[in-house]
Amino acid sequence: MAHVPWRRLLAAGALTTTLVTLTGTAAVAKPDPNLPRPWAYGHQAQVGRHHADRVLAGRVRAEEDPSDETENAAESAAQYAEARTSPGVVAPGAYSAAWAQLGSLPRVGGAWDHVTDLPYDADDPRYRDIGSNSSGGAGRVTGRITGLAADDAGFVYAGGANGGVFRSRTGGGQWTPIADKLPSLSTGDLQLDGRGRLWYATGEANTGATSFVGTGVYVLADPRNGQFQPGGRVGGAELESTTINALRFAGDLVWAATGRGVWTHSTTTLAGPWRMEFAPNPDFLPGGAQDADPSAPYKNIANDVAIDPADPTKVMLAVGWRGGDTYNGFYTRQGGVWTRQTGLGDLPSGSDDVGNVTFAKAKDGSRYYAIDQSPLQLATNPDSALQGIYVSRSGSPTGPWTLIADHVKLRDSGSALQDPGYQPGIQSWYNQFLQVDPADPEHVFAGLEEVFESKDGGAHWITPGPYWNFSFPCWDINPAQQTGDCFATTHPDQHSAAIGKGKLFVGNDGGVYRRPVRGAVDSGGHAKDWTSLNDGTIDTLQYYSVGVGKDLKTGGMAVSGGLQDNGQSIRRGKDMVMGSNFGGDGGDTLVDPNNGCNIAAEYVYLAISVTQNCAVNNGSWTVDPTKATSFGVAPPDNALGGAGARFIAPFGADAKNIRNWVAGGRHVWTQNKGFTIRDPKEWKSVYDLGEGHVATAVVASGGTIYAGWCGPCNNQGFTRGIATGKADGTGWHQLNLPVDGTLPNRYVSGFDVDPANAKHVFVAINGFSRKWTEGPGAGVGHLFESTDGGAHWSDRSANLPDVPANAVKFLPGGGLVLGTDLAVFYRAPGAHGWAVLGTNLPTTAVLQVRTDADGRLYAATHGRGIWSTVIRTRPEDAEGL
Repeated sequence: MAHVPWRRLLAAGALTTTLVTLTGTAAVAKPDPNLPRPWAYGHQAQVGRHHADRVLAGRVRAEEDPSDETENAAESAAQYAEARTSPGVVAPGAYSAAWAQLGSLPRVGGAWDHVTDLPYDADDPRYRDIGSNSSGGAGRVTGRITGLAADDAGFVYAGGANGGVFRSRTGGGQWTPIADKLPSLSTGDLQLDGRGRLWYATGEANTGATSFVGTGVYVLADPRNGQFQPGGRVGGAELESTTINALRFAGDLVWAATGRGVWTHSTTTLAGPWRMEFAPNPDFLPGGAQDADPSAPYKNIANDVAIDPADPTKVMLAVGWRGGDTYNGFYTRQGGVWTRQTGLGDLPSGSDDVGNVTFAKAKDGSRYYAIDQSPLQLATNPDSALQGIYVSRSGSPTGPWTLIADHVKLRDSGSALQDPGYQPGIQSWYNQFLQVDPADPEHVFAGLEEVFESKDGGAHWITPGPYWNFSFPCWDINPAQQTGDCFATTHPDQHSAAIGKGKLFVGNDGGVYRRPVRGAVDSGGHAKDWTSLNDGTIDTLQYYSVGVGKDLKTGGMAVSGGLQDNGQSIRRGKDMVMGSNFGGDGGDTLVDPNNGCNIAAEYVYLAISVTQNCAVNNGSWTVDPTKATSFGVAPPDNALGGAGARFIAPFGADAKNIRNWVAGGRHVWTQNKGFTIRDPKEWKSVYDLGEGHVATAVVASGGTIYAGWCGPCNNQGFTRGIATGKADGTGWHQLNLPVDGTLPNRYVSGFDVDPANAKHVFVAINGFSRKWTEGPGAGVGHLFESTDGGAHWSDRSANLPDVPANAVKFLPGGGLVLGTDLAVFYRAPGAHGWAVLGTNLPTTAVLQVRTDADGRLYAATHGRGIWSTVIRTRPEDAEGL
């Protein structure tokens, strides 16, 4: 997930050998790859993984925590879920109820403008410095694509992780959104049926416990011309608030593998409820005797369904949590009862060996293929979690199955992942697809971190889509020094695939890519013909943050933001293409409002780097970190990784002095050098939040700081708090926030302070209220106000929908803005109630809101890019609110 430029230093021989052990900060009843587990790696073993192994003046920078890539993937998913589910488990219907309430609210303001509607070039040579991933070969990118479908007329459909469905009429490119009228834009699967209808399963299975984002399955009868509508939902509310891994068709039935078991529905009559076919642990389903158990979301996970092409009444279910549980396995129906299937040949059936599974069958029914991720491998093999890739040459789901690839065979097939600790399948619990060439049952494509291909049924493999080009001899930081043999590749971390009109389409953490089904490869088996389809008309970018400042060189504004698995983007005043000036998972962002090239960007765990020239390459084409245009300045908590700071940790500047910064890990850190800071030692710890506590939000104004924290942060024993004090280290204390008090015991996600009075503060609270969350002190409300420095709080949620709140912002003139998982809301000066702000903003999570020097508001969405609008406060906006 986090692509970090270790290779520049490797080329310079600058890497040192350092061992760091990361230990988990929380646990669940079963091994859980959504939570960290112990790892110990030296920098020399990190080649081919996403680690920030940059060195300055002969030493490893303080922020360069060698936390491995697979842990980053797990931790990112876990912490995004924690904020929305703690202190308990979210009941079905929460999100759709909030969406229904949204429709009853008034709407004020004008249209939102789409800021990131330009192509985003991950290989932009302007920013080819040691801090970026430019020249890796991924080219133009967008956010994670988790569903793909294509036909033989050139129509392609792509589903974003939290961005909805896009249609291309041109074989990829010139995309149009077609699902924006739905209450959920989270994609679980996309499938075309035999009648040409497009089926859209909402609820992305990759996001673990964020199960409330799905609102079911929708059908579009005319996908080439129409748009999805809420009335096109299949069945009732049965599949609300769950994830959907896969849709499979058999006869007149559609099967759905979900986070709450396996369900079926008629494909001819779309009305009527879904039928529950199998749930291995029904007591843990909503309404069951153990539905409040913290492990309930992991007890009924189904990954895929294999249907016998010779008899559609015979099916085999792949069921089980990727981290392991006793119910994991394959199930067939015998005498009307679902029974664990054994005797499958090489395909293992034990609960330790069956985790996340993907099936694919040949069009002629002669072959079935499967990928199996193993909980045991995940727990014990430091190199890979992959059990293997298998084929059933009988075409039957019950086999016998034959092993055709393990991680060693794939590693030796031209993979870029050659080093201990990060080899093919290391994230097979997260990265999987299988696609069979409809014209040749022996021709199969497999997606893990990379794209693999076999033309002989798995006897031999190549890697047409390697992770990146940095590990190949053709690569050099200086374009003039490259051999010319480095071809474009795909972005890593594969999730979906489709074939149409002789083309293979793959979806991954960087968007959509295309090549001929029988394409050309070089001598190493790497494709010579990938085309990025991320032309800027498809924007599924998943921002955590946004920062805005005046572009003194080009005019206008420079807009930056941190992204899931796509580094830091920057759009300058007259850009026609956005660039990526920092690599890795982009986190929080700070931009000087008076100079947009003064940027502080977080990788993860407070790994902050600064630049004062937008991180533009200085033309030296060097791997020498002493000549870099960016500098690592991580506070010391970063050295503790997940134990010292959140994956996306908060930092910012004092509202009244851009040079005075605050950052939150276990400690509250301050520094007064602003963007001129060069040494991590210049941070000062002004307060220790306590053992096991980590900051979730910080704000500073006039030297007064508020820091929200959690610990434990998952739903087992969740605790939150707020500390406040001065930037000079004086006056610090914990606020009295009893679990049964006014302020709910839920995740503290954002603050803002009245510019005229530092004791006047608002706090945004994540998660759902106690109507939907079963946990101690869940409480009611999402926005709270204090006028006495946090001693007392008042609920100002009023008519807000019951939906997670992420960020709050004071506006000039006295208005308030609140960013939530559903929309941006506005409260006019003097008003008590809230209105929806603006028109045409997609229904997706808004994680941060910022204003520029001219008062324009920017919203960072986690699935549809960055948007902006002008807020004009008017007395009439307060009428009736």
